[in-house]
Amino acid sequence: MKEFALWAEADWIAAIAATVLGLFLVGGAYAVTRKEPEFGGHPKGLYMLFFAEMWERFSYYGMRALLIFYLTQHWLFNNTASNVIYGAYISLVYITPVLGGWLADRYIGQRKAVLFGAILLTFGHFLMAFEGTGGQNDPTINVFWLALAFIIVGSGFLKANISVLVGQLYPRTDVRRDGAYTIFYMGINVGAAVGAILAGYLGFTLGWEYGFGAAGIGMLLGLVVFVVGKPLLLGKGEPAQPLAKNTELLVYGIGIVGVAVMWVLIQYQSLVGGIMLIAGALLLGYVLIEAFKLEKHPRERIFAALFLIALQPLFWGLFEQGGGSLNLFTNEFIDLQGVPAPIFQSINPIYIILLAPLFAGLWTWLGRKGLEPSTPAKFGLGLVQLGFGFLVLVWGAATVGIDAKIPVIFLFGIYLFHTTGELCLSPVGLSAMNRLSPKHLASLIMGAWFFATAGGGFVAGVIGAATGGEDGDMTREAALDVYWTIGLVSIVVGIIVVLIARFVAKYMHLDTLADDNVGDDLEGQGEFPGEPQAAGIHPTTRNEG
Repeated sequence: MKEFALWAEADWIAAIAATVLGLFLVGGAYAVTRKEPEFGGHPKGLYMLFFAEMWERFSYYGMRALLIFYLTQHWLFNNTASNVIYGAYISLVYITPVLGGWLADRYIGQRKAVLFGAILLTFGHFLMAFEGTGGQNDPTINVFWLALAFIIVGSGFLKANISVLVGQLYPRTDVRRDGAYTIFYMGINVGAAVGAILAGYLGFTLGWEYGFGAAGIGMLLGLVVFVVGKPLLLGKGEPAQPLAKNTELLVYGIGIVGVAVMWVLIQYQSLVGGIMLIAGALLLGYVLIEAFKLEKHPRERIFAALFLIALQPLFWGLFEQGGGSLNLFTNEFIDLQGVPAPIFQSINPIYIILLAPLFAGLWTWLGRKGLEPSTPAKFGLGLVQLGFGFLVLVWGAATVGIDAKIPVIFLFGIYLFHTTGELCLSPVGLSAMNRLSPKHLASLIMGAWFFATAGGGFVAGVIGAATGGEDGDMTREAALDVYWTIGLVSIVVGIIVVLIARFVAKYMHLDTLADDNVGDDLEGQGEFPGEPQAAGIHPTTRNEG
């Protein structure tokens, strides 16, 4: 293990991360400045969104890597309380895209929603750098709550809408869509990996304000990229109707009021669960009302989307242990070879950077041979791999004595299976939501996707709290018992989903899914001039689902 220890010095890891970031920036500048409308078979707008989201994720995951330690070591909450706060924060980050998506659909469009969200996020991340003296009696803790509130509302306006913008760059039946979302997902994870390493390194070695300040700079750069790259969107994401100035200002005012509401909610986490139940019931009712207004095939596509959405709380409730209880477990019980624990939050995104191109190519290759698993089957496989990852960690702990620290290789193992599970679910799910949604409900359905992820955040907090002992501090035995149980539950549910996937896939009606050019469909033409479309089936979609 000596060689590994030498390789894993934190300063070298940070230097490598900075170098990788620089290489991506050079490559991105080359891609978007070329005269051709496409690069690498995709619109240049995809790469602009890639880099805007990369910086946003740099800031978000840089802050996320430090948050649980900031709560326990600076504000002096115990482990149980910190996990509850962490879970409430994650829940609110993913619940606000429902409102942000609805406001974008109805009023300001996706582009302006993303821009406004980026501005709020920039304020929030810079406010995180004001740390005060620490402890729960320090008045500066109110600035901390305000910073989280800005980040929560900013994410609400940005998250769902930037994902919708990716889909709007492609016709609905374009075979490149899953690949595009996987490339976009790579951008997310480049930012996540580098943010976790650099912000985690700076926060643990120089001070909290340096780590959170780095996250703020990253978000500011994301905002700049999005503003400068506006022409590459080719007019996508604008309001359906011309927008009155007063209406636009009213929407922004709602966002500011939302910051005040979130400032209260994040301090009273017990309210979040009840609000989510009520809001979830209202959202489900609204989506069903809209679905029953549609014809048979579009209506059943909404039902299929709701089935996929319903799997989100389980998946993300387990997956988000990574930033909460598993982050604390890593610091306490894993042999880290002297590397700060937050840096290990980069393992998952690094795996995605390495594996995402392989998965994108795999789906395309299997699709051409008629062997690609349906979207529901991919979800089931994702749940099985997620659960197996927890069992790997438990088995690893069993190989050493109760007082010995667990070899770090098993931490790499759990994140490997969590990553392959994520790649079977998350980018595929983003694509499915955009594909299965009617155009006038696109951002709302994407918001519902993130709302279900919010449910996962709340579940994550409950599970994380269960890993604490009677005094609120984590114990090794309690944590491993919880990980064993949730691992088995995830595997069983995943197997059931795989078994019923073919029935759910029928409700997706991909054989009759056409592009938005209704005139072409009526004339029996494909998406491209002179290309036949027999019985409404586009050649690129026959093997899907």
